[in-house]
Amino acid sequence: MNTPRREAVLAIDCGSQSVRATVFDAAGETLAHSHVALDVYTAPQPGFKEIDVEAVWAATAGACQAIWHDRPELRLALRAVAVTSQRGTLVPLDASGRALAPAISWLDRRRASRLPPLPPIWRTLFAAARVGDVVRHLQREAEVNWWAEHEAAMLARADKVMLLSGFLNWRLSGRCSDAVAAQVAYLPFDYRRQDWCKPSDWRWSAVALRRSQCPELVPAMQAIGAVSAQAAHQTGIPHGVPVVAAGADKACEALAANALGHGVGCVSSGTSVSIAVETDRYVEALPFSPAYPAVHPGRYCSEIQTACGFWMVRWFLDEFGHPERSAAAERGVAAEAMFDALAASVDAGAGGLMLQPHWSPGVRHPAADARGSVIGFGPEHGRAHLARAILEGQAHAMREGRELLERATRRTIATLVVVGAASRSDLVLQILADVIGLPAIRLHTAEAASLGAAVAAAVGAGMHADVRAATAAMARPGRLFQPNAETSALYDRLHRSVYRPLYGRLAPLYASLARIRG
Repeated sequence: MNTPRREAVLAIDCGSQSVRATVFDAAGETLAHSHVALDVYTAPQPGFKEIDVEAVWAATAGACQAIWHDRPELRLALRAVAVTSQRGTLVPLDASGRALAPAISWLDRRRASRLPPLPPIWRTLFAAARVGDVVRHLQREAEVNWWAEHEAAMLARADKVMLLSGFLNWRLSGRCSDAVAAQVAYLPFDYRRQDWCKPSDWRWSAVALRRSQCPELVPAMQAIGAVSAQAAHQTGIPHGVPVVAAGADKACEALAANALGHGVGCVSSGTSVSIAVETDRYVEALPFSPAYPAVHPGRYCSEIQTACGFWMVRWFLDEFGHPERSAAAERGVAAEAMFDALAASVDAGAGGLMLQPHWSPGVRHPAADARGSVIGFGPEHGRAHLARAILEGQAHAMREGRELLERATRRTIATLVVVGAASRSDLVLQILADVIGLPAIRLHTAEAASLGAAVAAAVGAGMHADVRAATAAMARPGRLFQPNAETSALYDRLHRSVYRPLYGRLAPLYASLARIRG
């Protein structure tokens, strides 16, 4: 008697460090997984971070082919494929989908200096509202404005300017389309309406981009197209399998996390770290910090982000962690595991060290001239104290984010669902629970962004009736970490007395540094 074949979906997650391909069944179980490291970054000048998107596509194809090599029978079980990716990475493409220049990564620090002029009425209104500096900061951050200043001819030739998710969807389907919930970038996108801005909107004047250079947007759970014959040859995904719209990585993570109930705050612990809540109304947690589109159509993700999140673990290992790297190589484990052991060797509070992780500044809070800080050094401190302070500093930033979100949304966050690479660490989960003072849960899979994309693909393929049914079936809690009362009380005193006032005390010095450094 033949065993019925399990229906499956493929999720492709293009992160900052790797491309991951994961096959899930209708119950959210991982049937196969593969990843290819992304060694695709170049830095032609200090602060630049460019990506060879052809190498990204090759890594995507390689990750998929590795699955079929080990599990060829899964190709016949596929009902749909969906893409999720890092946010804010843009690439200019010609009419055939070929890159005209390397993509500018979201980690890139270049800034435009010659800005497109705004209409006089808008300049007057922004000046009256005292937000002119903020608007100019957003214009300087826009990658297309840098291209317009330094590579104007190339930008003029570009048929489309797309996010990395759009590029991958185009390569898979042959259609120049992207998911609505993937649009997180300095683009003329109306986050409240979840569509490109109307022609009269000031944002078309603020960035050097034409409406014709923007892709078609497709709501999540709907088909963008189908896998083309060329993409099938390169990736091994069967020709004709539907390509379903999903969303950006953090939106997909939030979709998976919110399956665990109301009052959930989704802590995304990747290269950047953020805390987000999904809402049915548009709420900006901070002015000029949009509520991004949720994968669930018509809903929003309000979030607070620290751009240099658990990237700081990698920074520590690169700059100070040579003993951990050597020990990890000898034992055949990840260097991050040795970092955890180092940080765990120090008691809560890091011996009085307090780190504020503003290595990458913000718009309003922290301001554009903010810097990272570590205070409290004494002769008793060593590398282990700094390692512990990095983890605690990220947790303090997320507690601050929780407080901002609760005030803005008027909703109480009762439980943390921690996703992303650092969610594998028991130490990280316990520190988050203790600092924020809430139970912290990890999902049943560490691949939360892939799971969220798989939910979208499963709904689009008709494997589940709707998104609620799909998340209920596919996302489950893993281990629960409860806050320790004594440790949480210590962190509460540190947060209120040290972390919370720290930025305000240092902000004038950051402004002075910015003026001195030009």
